[in-house]
Amino acid sequence: MNVTSERAPLTRVPLSDAPRPPLDTTQLAWPGEFVESGGVRLHIRRTPGPTDETAVFVHGLGGSSKNWTDLAAQLSLHAQGIAVDLPGAGQTEPPAGYKFDLVEHAETLAKFLRGLDLGPVHLFGNSMILAAKHPDLVKTLTLVSPAVPDLRPFPNRMSDPRIPFAMMPIVGPRFRRQLAMLTPMQRAQQLVKLCFANPALVPPHRLEETAADFVERAKLSWAAQALMATTLGLFRAWLVPPKQSLWRIVPQITAPTLVIWGTEDKLVTVRKAPRTARLLPKGRLLVLPKTGHVAQMERPETVARAVLGLFEAEKDGTW
Repeated sequence: MNVTSERAPLTRVPLSDAPRPPLDTTQLAWPGEFVESGGVRLHIRRTPGPTDETAVFVHGLGGSSKNWTDLAAQLSLHAQGIAVDLPGAGQTEPPAGYKFDLVEHAETLAKFLRGLDLGPVHLFGNSMILAAKHPDLVKTLTLVSPAVPDLRPFPNRMSDPRIPFAMMPIVGPRFRRQLAMLTPMQRAQQLVKLCFANPALVPPHRLEETAADFVERAKLSWAAQALMATTLGLFRAWLVPPKQSLWRIVPQITAPTLVIWGTEDKLVTVRKAPRTARLLPKGRLLVLPKTGHVAQMERPETVARAVLGLFEAEKDGTW
């Protein structure tokens, strides 16, 4: 395992100088479309790029395909991009009976990718189970603050501390009414404050885009229930017996893997980073100072340099 910070010697985690498009701070999300593949229907966003390499981007809890706009653009000279909305997130309506747990998400995405027949892809995001259970689908893996078990108190790790109470019986309705009184922009500001180390650096158009997402999701009859079910599914994955723990899954991942973590991550503590990378047979760790939970959004250029270093090292067998 190799561990470094952004300021450490770059020989530990190779940062590529390969060409990348200049970062467009006004870039809006790539256009979306619904695609059916392998018996699965997902809403996705495509980033044009060389078709001999494909990067697949998978959001985390409460996220969507829009979380990868800037990083996908930075990698577009080297790989075409596919950012997915998992069932119950973004614009993808969950099928009847969907379980919303990590295993079902992984199997759903595996079916979708097999149907596309793209060969092994560069996989990004919260996708450890897919990489472990379907190694033939994964060429490289980039984990950005992955949702490994972290059982610290939850209220301080949510965009609004009232959210856990809104899920409870009896008192839940009162807290849900309070939350419903927040404007979409207030909710967007809360989310950015939680996920970014320095919310002041978020461009205005990103805040507006996030606020518009809250408006759109409020129109989807299944969205709130799906988010709650996905949240509970993640908590259950953290509370299973040790033999079923995600920590037992990580060592099964055979693909060259880059783990990226921000020192100011409020959702999943950076203290979990060394253990995560150490358990990976081909893992390296990049810790970014003054960075929160979504390094790919807060530091897309730095993340892209590290990812292209991974691509190059995988290709020449030096990872």
